[in-house]
Amino acid sequence: MQLPETKLKEIEARFEEVERALADARPDELKKLGREHAELRDTVQMWRTYRRAADDLESAKAMLSGSKGEERDYLQQEMTELQKTIEELGEKLIEALTPKDPNDERDVIIEIRAGAGGDEAGLFAAELFRMYQRYAEEHRYKTEVLTSSESGIGGFKETTFAVKGKGAYSRLKFEGGTHRVQRVPSTESSGRIHTSTAGVVVLPEAEEVDVEIDPKDLKIDVYRSSGPGGQSVNTTDSAVRIKHLPTGIEVACQDEKSQLQNKAKALRILRARLLQAEQEKAAAAQAEARQAQVRTADRSEKIRTYNFHENRVTDHRIGLTSYRLNEILSGDLDEFIDALTASMRPTDGRA
Repeated sequence: MQLPETKLKEIEARFEEVERALADARPDELKKLGREHAELRDTVQMWRTYRRAADDLESAKAMLSGSKGEERDYLQQEMTELQKTIEELGEKLIEALTPKDPNDERDVIIEIRAGAGGDEAGLFAAELFRMYQRYAEEHRYKTEVLTSSESGIGGFKETTFAVKGKGAYSRLKFEGGTHRVQRVPSTESSGRIHTSTAGVVVLPEAEEVDVEIDPKDLKIDVYRSSGPGGQSVNTTDSAVRIKHLPTGIEVACQDEKSQLQNKAKALRILRARLLQAEQEKAAAAQAEARQAQVRTADRSEKIRTYNFHENRVTDHRIGLTSYRLNEILSGDLDEFIDALTASMRPTDGRA
């Protein structure tokens, strides 16, 4: 196995440079440098362990020629173990050097919107929200609702929430798209199966250091928040709507009683959308990445179908079907997430 040693030495040199920079970093640089340090650390530690094992193997080979009896047996056993260690570390180092999504370690912001199907679509949107909430709980991620608009019958017109934890984006990034449900609604007296949809958009959460927002580029409106049906929730102008003038991106938040809290949440969503827009612009091949997740949220464009009559969930992108509908809606998504991750992983021609 031939390792790209020049590349590994460059990574080690950069790691050492970041370590030195951290000692004198300004407060606004600490988070960015700390993230880079954490991203490089495991690879550098593996590379250093690999070199030590290779040096030990060469030393053992040199000692073998003049050894006899038990000493020779010991050295041969030691060489076998060192060779195994070197091969395992080599595989891991090659995997570590395989290009990764730079957003994988980020927290994630998920937007769910009811699509075609009226009230039933709103109920399905609420079920998807609970599914991701339970998935997050099982994996010890934290969830935080940023903004929501209820339909009044226990469903959502739309909801936006954060999932926080290392690698949250890497696990949930393939959930973006149109989700379709087929079932008999509780209000359907004839027993006819209805089809409804909900659109899911998955965004890597941006830090302030990732996206600089000029206050002059923002138009901020405050208004009185309202609940389902238009009734007033409170008597103060606590709801906030922010429009980013250069891009036209607009975000509104009204869930909190404090205007400052609503503004802070709206800015988090805005940063995530701006980060996504910047990354799409920088990578022309992914220019329609976000739009491709949910183009119309109608019945014809779908990534996954949840069929209650057959107790079936099918992911149409990879042709995977599972007959564990209840477990999946309870957050047991790993079967699909693992399969999607494996299918989307880049290959480099190695067997």
